Amino acid sequence: MTTNERVFSPVNSSPCCRPIRARLDFSALRHNFSVARGYAKDTKLWAVIKADAYGHGQFAAARALDGLTDGYALLESEVAVSLREQGLRQPILLLEGFFAPEEIARIVQYDLTTVIHSKNQLEMLAAARSRPAHVYLKIDTGMNRLGFEQQETGAVLQQLEQLGIRQITLMTHFADADTGAGFAAQLDSARQLAGRANLPWSLANSAALMKRPESLGGWARPGIMLYGGSPFGLTPGRTAAELGLRPVMTLESRLVALRTVKAGERVGYGGTWQATADTPVGIVACGYADGYPRHAPTGAPIAVAGALSRTLGRVSMDMIACDLRDVPNAMIGSPVTLWGSGEGGAVDADALAEAAGTISYTLFCALAGRVPRVYENL
Repeated sequence: MTTNERVFSPVNSSPCCRPIRARLDFSALRHNFSVARGYAKDTKLWAVIKADAYGHGQFAAARALDGLTDGYALLESEVAVSLREQGLRQPILLLEGFFAPEEIARIVQYDLTTVIHSKNQLEMLAAARSRPAHVYLKIDTGMNRLGFEQQETGAVLQQLEQLGIRQITLMTHFADADTGAGFAAQLDSARQLAGRANLPWSLANSAALMKRPESLGGWARPGIMLYGGSPFGLTPGRTAAELGLRPVMTLESRLVALRTVKAGERVGYGGTWQATADTPVGIVACGYADGYPRHAPTGAPIAVAGALSRTLGRVSMDMIACDLRDVPNAMIGSPVTLWGSGEGGAVDADALAEAAGTISYTLFCALAGRVPRVYENL
């Protein structure tokens, strides 16, 4: 699909007249995957497409990376089965394993790789009539979320072997590969466990893949970097642009109204921004019901008609006000970029996320269902 084709809302079959839309450029996804590949050396890559590919569409992302990635990592076995039925043959990893006993037969039938992280899962596996050929044994090395305790590793391995499972990969998850605090201890624990058991390992996420080559094992699991976000946020030298990453998702709209706010007047709910001089203000067809962060304050970056500007006042359900003092050519219908790179200009999703006190992951994942998607370069 190209931008010349009509845009349709996902909620009905009528053309969408409201100007907001999300453009998803899958050539950027492939480019970002090639960046990940450049860091991987001899390590294979799971393309992490969980959470609907971070809001980008699991099936579209899987299709775009078919033939490039070594495998896919996601959560739901139902999605994995659908990918298999659509012809994808690469390995598929279920990052949280199975949630119910009936999933195990599906995992075996469709040749899926499952994580095992709890005694409850072990019990379900022991009771199953058939068992998967390959499992990822998740060990907790400091995240304190999912995973067996380190001292349980030997006993769990013995149980898995008794169940006839011979292909076992050790897995853990770094709590702070981006900052480094605690990273060395987690890495040392995981590598010692893998070495003692003579197991391959999968440790590296996006941050570790790019910054911690000592964590590379048999497989790495890049996620946010595939979608053009930096795992390091706006850290100097490690922004998305500086890392060579391109935005896959661009959220864009247009100005639907122009106002001149007089000195002393206020804008938006609660009047949190007050003009100190007569100020041209634009109203954008986008709000928190579209997935834009409501808590983004005055000053959040926004691009209008090719110029970088800022938001004014509180974000409304369907509208955002923006400062037009540096956009003299603005008019009703002028293009606006909320994040990504579009006709309105470029806004780093990490910069908007930082202004809103969050991370770019949440922007992508929160994109509302009412926003039409345009898929490019699939």
